[in-house]
Formats: sequence, structure tokens, C-alpha cells
Amino acid sequence: MAGTSDREQGGDTVQKGKMLIVDDQLGIRMLLSEVFQDEAFETFTAENGTEAIEHAYRNKPDIVLLDMKLPGMNGLEIYREFKHIIPEAKVVIMTAYGEMNLVEEAINMGASHYFLKPFDIFDVRDKVKELIDGTTSYRN
Repeated sequence: MAGTSDREQGGDTVQKGKMLIVDDQLGIRMLLSEVFQDEAFETFTAENGTEAIEHAYRNKPDIVLLDMKLPGMNGLEIYREFKHIIPEAKVVIMTAYGEMNLVEEAINMGASHYFLKPFDIFDVRDKVKELIDGTTSYRN
């Protein structure tokens, strides 16, 4: 579990919000955390459902990147908990092709978007930016 602080740009702290990254793969958590810290998010990471729920209560993230296949609880079970703890948070699902039934259910419950693994990190960054501040994507 890691928490990071805001980044400063030109002497002013410009934070876009709090992000929780939930994935059992350390490399994915590290990559996403680094990318979104560079985008001025305060990031928190969790490798399982228990950690994710603790972060939801403690940090009240604005946006969550949630893997569907995790040890213990699956992403859908975690998402159901998030709906009670942080109902206003935007949730973006990350999954392998085999979990599409879980993705469809999460989308029906209100998840904001989903990405199939392996994903293009720039696509994820652009979609998050769009969801948070309503701007169009960086790339044409």
C-alpha cells in the first residue's frame, strides 16, 4: 500500500484528485501510479479487495482503476462495496478478455469505462483525464 503526495508545477500545487489503483500485479500498480502522479493525482495502490476497501474508507478516492481478477474478492465484489463507500467515485475497470461477463455487470452497475489488458497506457491516461475534468483526449 502506497500513498503519494501532490506534484508541484510552477510553484503551485495542482492536484486533479485522488486515485486508487487496484491490481494484484505490482508492475501494473507501479506503472499506473507513476503515470498518474505525473498527471497531478494523489495515488494509492492496493493489491487485493481488503486493501482496496480500506483505502476507499480512509482516502475517499475520486477515481478508481479496478482489476476484475484479484485474489480473494473479484473486482465485481469490490465494486459493490465501493458503491456504498464512495458512490460518487468514477470506476474504470481493467480486465482480461475472459472476464467480460463481470465487466458487463460492472458497466450495468454504473462503472464509467473499461479497458482490456494489455491496455495502452496513453488511452487509460486520456480516458481518466476526460472523466475527471471533461476535456478531450491528449491524442488525436
